[in-house]
Formats: sequence, structure tokens, C-alpha cells
Amino acid sequence: MSTKNHVWKRAALGLVLIIPGCTYPTDGPAPASSSPSPFASIENQVQLFMDQGAVAAVVQVRWPEGEWSRAYGVRDLESRTPAQPTDRVEVASVTKTMTAVAVLKLVDDHLIGLGDPVNDVIPGFVTMLKPPGPITVRQLLSHTSGMPEVNDALPRDVDFRPAFSRTLTMERGLQVAGTLPWPAASVGSFKYSNTNYLALGLLIQELRHKPFIQVMQEEVFEPLGLKNTSLKPVDLNEPGLLHGYATIRGERVDVTDNTAAAGNPAGGAVSTVGDLNLFMAALFTGQAVSAASLKEMKTRHGFAPYGLGVWEHADGCSKESRHEGLGSLWGYQTAAVSSADGRYQAAMTVTMPPLPTEFEDPSGQSKRELVNGQIESTLNETLDRLCGPERPSTPH
Repeated sequence: MSTKNHVWKRAALGLVLIIPGCTYPTDGPAPASSSPSPFASIENQVQLFMDQGAVAAVVQVRWPEGEWSRAYGVRDLESRTPAQPTDRVEVASVTKTMTAVAVLKLVDDHLIGLGDPVNDVIPGFVTMLKPPGPITVRQLLSHTSGMPEVNDALPRDVDFRPAFSRTLTMERGLQVAGTLPWPAASVGSFKYSNTNYLALGLLIQELRHKPFIQVMQEEVFEPLGLKNTSLKPVDLNEPGLLHGYATIRGERVDVTDNTAAAGNPAGGAVSTVGDLNLFMAALFTGQAVSAASLKEMKTRHGFAPYGLGVWEHADGCSKESRHEGLGSLWGYQTAAVSSADGRYQAAMTVTMPPLPTEFEDPSGQSKRELVNGQIESTLNETLDRLCGPERPSTPH
């Protein structure tokens, strides 16, 4: 799993692989043809992605008057079956937003408070991680615990396949991260670390007395109607699954197998753009957590544009900020955006061209981060057009 704070990392894009793409619209309503299309920026940006070698792109936009979905490219490079807007894909760190909901439900149920320390609540927290002092639930959710990043302690072999085929459990993740120093000076400052959410998964498990995956299914996915979302290992022969790719010394490798990330609270979810929008709409219309918890979730904690499990982005139509889940894996880049009132959503996943991992060539990761930022910018530009004073009022 490769998940980083790409918001502050931008690099030049220079992709050369060319894969022709196919476009498959849904039958949802679109703005009247007399209005300039608010989706032109998406269509133009996706065409650039495809021209630069993307395997696929799927997108859905929702606004009060309608819904717009498209799919481009192919599900995989072997069968070359056309991608569909309903295809499932690994959504990486968008999982954190879902996990944050399960944590805030613990708070709503008075099982723990946001300001409560977790040191003696999470099994093995002190012995495995050796925290420099009390660490609270809020600090874990907001990445202000200063906790070391588990990915920094994992093997960085160019041939990643042996490690890729082994599940990184929450407990193992904490043990591995515990081999790195956790300086007291880092506590309280924003430092994006997947280890925070591994610890939160163990907290959920401990306080609910159920496996993390079961809690997420019962407390988040089922109540919010996320029928195409799970934390289980994928069936690689599953129809409607987008395949991701990387390269090892120039050889293309299918990285769709999510064995390493399955069940991971930091980045293990598989979903669809439709489910992501459904989730964000339910969250920001108050259907997922209490009003008090939602307010905490939206509030940034420190300098970074990050609340509790969500990124913050300017809203061109509101004094409030939009909120986002952002996910980055070797094969996929994903963003899910919602207005603060839950009336507008946009989600997109791009299946990246086969590129080397950062273990072999750091420029591959820079290209992934750039694509993630371009997805984020394009979705927000589209929502600005939809909610602006000249937005279309009559769908067809």
C-alpha cells in the first residue's frame, strides 16, 4: 500500500504509453444542451489521462437535479473488456473516511471520547509502539499523533511480489511501525501516517468485541446502503473489477490482488464511484454520525487541511469547505468529494498506466501523485460549475 499526502506534492507528468479508450455513459439525466456542459473539464482531463496511457477511468457526479456517470478505457489489459461506471476498484485511503465513521460511532455510543487516551485501551499499543506519552482518539483520527509511518519500515525491494502476497494485519503493522522512533516533539503536529488508522481499527475491534471487517459491514456499509463496498479479498476473476498495474524492471505486473491490504482500516476497501458518492452524501447529510461528531469531523486540527478522516477543499459556492477522501495505490488514484451539506458529490478513479514503483524509480510515484491532484482539481471545478449561479436548472 502506498498512501501519501499528495496535496502538497506536485511533479511533472511525462507518460508515454498510449491506450485507446471507450466511453460508456449511463442513462442518468444531464444538464440541458443549451447550457455550457459543466462536465467538459472532466471529459477533457480524462482524455488527457487516456492519451497518457491510463488503462481506465470511471466517474460519477451527483447534484440535486440529477446524476452523471461515465466510464473510459478497459477493465484489464488482457481481455480488454470495456470499463463500466459500476465497476469495482480498490479505493485506498478513502477507506480512512469510512473507518473514521466507525470510530465516531464509538464516540456517539459513549464507548470512548475523542479526547480520551488510547494507550491502555488498544491491545499492545504501548508495548508495540512505545508512545512518548498519552495519545488520544482525536490525534489518531487527525494524523497529529506523530506516530511513525508503517510503510517507512516495510521492505522496499524492487521486486515487491513476495510482500504483496502477504496480508499486513493491524497487529503486524503496529509491530513494524514500532521499529521506528516516535519522538515526543512530533506529537501534536500533522504527520500523515497509515499507522494511525491501523491503531483505530484495533480500537474499533476492542470496543465492539467483533472483528473489524464485521463491524464495518454492520455499522457502516449496510446501514448506508453500500452494496458494492467491502474489505474482503477480491476475486480476480470477478466480472466488473478494474485491474491495476505496475512494472518491475520493465515487466508489467497485475497488482489487483489486494491480499496485502484486505481488511486494512487505512486502505483496504474495494468500492464503486457510485457507492463512494452514496457514502459521502449520507455522511454529510447527517445519516452516518451525530451532528456533534460530524462537526468535529469537518474541523481541521492544526495547519494541514485535514479534519477527522477527511481532507478539506475550498467550495466555490459556499463559505463552508468541501470535504474529500483521497486514495493512492500503485495501480489506482481515487478522489471522492462532497459539499459540506451533502447536496453535491463527485468521485473518480483512474487506473494508472503501468509504472515502476517508488522502490525502483521515484518518478513513478511523482506521476501518480500528480494524477491524484488533477482528479481532485477537476472534480472540484465541476462541482463549482454545477452549484454556481449559472448552473443548469433543467436536466434532460
